[in-house]
Amino acid sequence: MKVKKLAQLIALIGVVSPAMAQQAAQPMQRVEITGSSIKRVAAEGALPVQVITMDSIKKAGITSTEDLLRTISANGSGADNMTSGNNVFGADADRVSGGASFASLRGLGPNATLVLLNGRRVGNHGASGKAVDLNSIPLGAIQRVEILKDGASAIYGTDAIGGVVNFILRTDYTGLELEASYNATEAGGGMQRRYSALGGWGSLADQGWNVMASVTHDVNDKLSSSQRDFANGYQPERGLSPDTTGTPFANILTGAGTALGTGFKVNGDNTTYLQANPLSFQGKCDSIEGMSQYVTDLWKDVTAPTRTKYSCAYDYGADYVISFPVERTNAVSRATFQLSPEHKLFAELLGSRSEATAELTPVQISTSLANGAAYPVGGQYYLDMTQYIPSYDKTKPIIYKWRSTPWGNRTQKNVTENLRGLVGLEGVLAGKYDYKVGLSRAQSTTKTDLIDGYGWTDKIYAALGSGKINPWLQPGQSQTADAMQLIESTKFYGRLQHGKTTMTQLDGAISGEVFQLPAGAVSMAAGVDLRRETYEFMQDVDATKILLAPGNATQKEVSRNIRAVYAEALIPILKDLEVQLAVRRDDYSVIGATTNPKVSFRWQPSQNLMFRGSASEGFLAPSFVQLYAGRLSQELPNGVIDQEGCAKNPGNPAFCAIPRLNYNTGGNPNLKPETSKQGTLGMVVSPVEGLTASLDFWAINIQDRILNRTPQVVLNNWQFLQEYIIRNPQTGVIDHVEAGWINAAGLKTRGLDIGLRGDYKLGTYKTVATLDGTWMKSFKFAEFEGQPYKEQVGKFATRDVYLRWKHNASVSVSRGDWSVLFTNKFASHYADQVPNGGKGTPPPGFDPMVRHYSIFGVSGTYTGFKNTTITAGIQNLFDTDPPFTAHNVDEVVGAGWDPRVADGRGRSFAFNIKYKFF
Repeated sequence: MKVKKLAQLIALIGVVSPAMAQQAAQPMQRVEITGSSIKRVAAEGALPVQVITMDSIKKAGITSTEDLLRTISANGSGADNMTSGNNVFGADADRVSGGASFASLRGLGPNATLVLLNGRRVGNHGASGKAVDLNSIPLGAIQRVEILKDGASAIYGTDAIGGVVNFILRTDYTGLELEASYNATEAGGGMQRRYSALGGWGSLADQGWNVMASVTHDVNDKLSSSQRDFANGYQPERGLSPDTTGTPFANILTGAGTALGTGFKVNGDNTTYLQANPLSFQGKCDSIEGMSQYVTDLWKDVTAPTRTKYSCAYDYGADYVISFPVERTNAVSRATFQLSPEHKLFAELLGSRSEATAELTPVQISTSLANGAAYPVGGQYYLDMTQYIPSYDKTKPIIYKWRSTPWGNRTQKNVTENLRGLVGLEGVLAGKYDYKVGLSRAQSTTKTDLIDGYGWTDKIYAALGSGKINPWLQPGQSQTADAMQLIESTKFYGRLQHGKTTMTQLDGAISGEVFQLPAGAVSMAAGVDLRRETYEFMQDVDATKILLAPGNATQKEVSRNIRAVYAEALIPILKDLEVQLAVRRDDYSVIGATTNPKVSFRWQPSQNLMFRGSASEGFLAPSFVQLYAGRLSQELPNGVIDQEGCAKNPGNPAFCAIPRLNYNTGGNPNLKPETSKQGTLGMVVSPVEGLTASLDFWAINIQDRILNRTPQVVLNNWQFLQEYIIRNPQTGVIDHVEAGWINAAGLKTRGLDIGLRGDYKLGTYKTVATLDGTWMKSFKFAEFEGQPYKEQVGKFATRDVYLRWKHNASVSVSRGDWSVLFTNKFASHYADQVPNGGKGTPPPGFDPMVRHYSIFGVSGTYTGFKNTTITAGIQNLFDTDPPFTAHNVDEVVGAGWDPRVADGRGRSFAFNIKYKFF
């Protein structure tokens, strides 16, 4: 749309999407609901907004914002939490978000979910820079949470394709209260504690000012897989066994010039084998804790079917941490001054510090003659395997694969600090126009320190090559003091990397009734949003020199400016029909301008029935990492085939056997925004007094998705990615491949949100029953334009799993000072991962489905003591284990279970006490 036409549209109509809070507002109180800048009396609106109050959060025993998002059925089941997010591999892995948690409405990813605080943006995570870290939200000062389950780019700009999560803080509080919460697991580990204080002084009505402050401190203990029986990667009778020969008692490898040579045979067997372990020959792999005989039937290698017959395996998945130890402190303060009856001035300061200790299994090391780490001939721990392998050559060094447990678990401390200051003015002009204006500055920094388990690669190899370290410890044995001293001398301790984001924002809006139509008043709003965002990420040490350290490309500070204008209008067409219009234009200094409209309606033909719907366009601006991540020029090894060129020039080595091929990877400054077209259509019905039901169908189509792709993927999909294969214009030979972040094809997702609420009174008892459910009809995506869309609902995937049905239900009963809450959380079944792509032979006990997961909770609240509220409850009342899944931790954390769907804590006991002094 041209700028002139846009300006005319804004001047004539504006926009609005007043959404609906699922609880009654005070009579005639005009409030601003998430999704609109127009204040109005809260009522069922044109857009579905779910509201969660702080009271219900406490009664459910929720102690973190991450846990809160898990109770929202529209939130995805993905690796966007602190545990799973640390173990995502592949091109799309985010290795700089350790210790962070993100929202992902509709399973579209954190980038596509906008997180607000009191309706305004906050800074993105300091390391990844992609989205708001939920750990930075001060849960102890929350009044309620509003979740807009619809695209909102026409109101808020980028990030809002999947929806909006708006945390509303208390803003005018008088008194002093202290609160403590505890949540302890029955089986041990994972203890959660929260302490908070809230104080407020002054009355806006009586004194013309109010100052309030809140401080919350959370401490979560570590929960290890070893503390839960279901976290077990060795269950071969069910199709699960570790696919690794990096064991604490090392497996010996074959190789020219080594003790095993290039392969070996066993007496009476003409097969050539490639790995050996003396414990395997003795049938004693399981004599070392966590080890077992390698199950070759499950993990057949078509190129060498018997390579692992005489190898041991290691259940490293059972060594993983289910939940990190975390310590968080959040503080928020706000001062409000009533300048006059129509105008208020306020200042707000928000700060948080989150310290999460990520812990991974010990480094797996493969020694070789080339790296100098082979065990030397004559070393005191040299293994003689001639009794098992006649060809074993004791005059040659040993190369091996080893899980280096003496180095300890790889441990990273991630510290994220956030600070946000806001000054604002709001009120009423000319007695009828609401306005607001704010100036804010937000900053987030993340620092990652390596505190154990990591060492300098050359020093580690040299230490192993000395022969002083024993990689074949028997049960009960330990390394010598000299060996441990040598190991310690190789370690690296200190800062690995740090990142920083900043955001400076000036925003303002004005709204009110502008003229009358026969059906009622037309309300309009217009606003402006000016932002400057910066991002930098630095490696403090050369991670390539530290064995298996998570290195990332350094990015010097980059910035962008965003200028946006938007408008809204609420137009009563008939007495029972409202049309809402919205449009916003964002102009990015990097990617250019984009305009996104929205239209919605609300039709209420009777008091008990309402229809609503919306249609909109949205966009997602590429992140700083996607635009600017370090560009690396590299080479693919010999033998690369140009499939298109080879077909046209058969036999020509320049096309069919390319000697070396250059490629670039990393950020792509030419990326376009992702774009969306989406809509909702629903109804709200109240067939009898006290019962309300809502059904909202939603559909989202996204194009130009931004994905990270390897050069091999680009070459293998040359039909769809010609623009990324750069050829010599004269010869047609490939000059280089542009890999890394590219605009790929798109996705299509559809589903239905279902909400139920029943309020009943029986004598002196009051009962409230609720259901929040999401049925996902389809989630399809194609990686490249031209490829067919593939259905993902109900199937195992390595990043997100898209469940057919999720719900959270509750029933509360209250009478006088007592109330009781019953809850149920349900996730439907999905197809399991098949080990090794089905190349092996799953056993008769293998179940191809991951069963549904359903847990119940109960809590009771008592307010009979003066100024005191006490809540006690049990979560996972029946101690239900997560359903079994036949995957280990190579794709998603969880050996034999899936933390994206289930909770690994088991039955837990929650207790909360709040005392208000005045």
